[in-house]
Amino acid sequence: MKLLILTQYFPPEVGAPQSRLYEVAQRLHKKGIQVSVLTAMPNYPQMRIHEAYKGKCFCKEDMDGMKIYRSWIYVPKSKALFKRLINYFSFVFSSVWCGLFRVKGKYDVLLVESPPLFLGISAVILSRFKKAKLVFNVSDLWPESAEKLGLITNKTLLGLATRLEEYCYRKSAMISGQTQGIVNNIKSRFPQKKVHWLKNGVDINYYDVKKDFTKGSWRQEHGFAQSDFLLFFGGILGYAQDIEVILRCAASVKEYGDIKFVIYGTGPEKERLIKMKEDLKADNVSFYPAVAKNQMQEIIMDMDCSMAPLKRIELFKGAIPTKIFENLALKKPLLLGVDGEARELFVNEGKCCLFFEPENEEAMKEQLLRLYNDRNLLNQLGENGLDYVTKYFNRDIIAEDFRKALLEII
Repeated sequence: MKLLILTQYFPPEVGAPQSRLYEVAQRLHKKGIQVSVLTAMPNYPQMRIHEAYKGKCFCKEDMDGMKIYRSWIYVPKSKALFKRLINYFSFVFSSVWCGLFRVKGKYDVLLVESPPLFLGISAVILSRFKKAKLVFNVSDLWPESAEKLGLITNKTLLGLATRLEEYCYRKSAMISGQTQGIVNNIKSRFPQKKVHWLKNGVDINYYDVKKDFTKGSWRQEHGFAQSDFLLFFGGILGYAQDIEVILRCAASVKEYGDIKFVIYGTGPEKERLIKMKEDLKADNVSFYPAVAKNQMQEIIMDMDCSMAPLKRIELFKGAIPTKIFENLALKKPLLLGVDGEARELFVNEGKCCLFFEPENEEAMKEQLLRLYNDRNLLNQLGENGLDYVTKYFNRDIIAEDFRKALLEII
């Protein structure tokens, strides 16, 4: 089987979609599928082209046995809607050109990652010319999420985007969704379509608690005491992630001198969040820049607990933040500020996280202090987490299930 993956985001960029797509692609490649990737010049999340790719309109490279084709993309400095649309459509046009004239040959399947939804235009065109069955992978229901987040308010644009979404679904041989909520939403609207749950997961062998790390080395290097109770957030500092609740909670527990909050990442909200920290005088919060995946395990191993908060939006009741899996694989329980599917899986079923109401710092504080005062509970949640993700969210099993689903449509 020949598979072409079309995505705006891919390593060496860091982020949830990048990591998830790479992990799936690499496992499919190892199972004998000839995998190629058509993607943009790396720029996310800093929103500037990485140094090694500056000035290039096209390049081809090998990554772990896979062919990677990269085409030009316009990267704006402004966050304005018009500039973001130019960003999306620049890759729509360049990916069509690159796919037609640089990516040679026919393919059995073209898998496109959405959002950005507009990339579906490229996918439909290229799938036709490549004689490939189209698989539309939905990691976020767009434009519904953009509307509910207030990122797009223009009714005409929302209407056009909805029609494009439905058109792409109709043209697809299969639709895959990252969560059960996404899958159920699509099934209810397109009951005649084959829909596959391509769930997120974790590489159990990569995130290995038995690896030889010097415990306490990160704490010592960054000026934290071995007795400090450290809470960790790592990821994009964007509009959906509710870092504000972490800052408000941190300000409310300042009298506990050994409770500290560690935030790693970058994103469009970072400057505002640092200003908010200063206004709250939350000196128990430390911000750090994003780091590569191979550095993250040693950091997490020195933490006591992690945090996964999202804004209180109905749409997010189907969301499952990627950071949950890596932390649980390292026996780190989470304070989970995400209701709905994530709560059902990791609090009620897996019994490896403590839930607090999204955007409610008092509820978060209550659960934080519960762990702070009960280290036996902290350890038990950690053990439960490793056991749960090993059984139900192992990337090897997820990739094999997806391979079988792809074979059924060609």
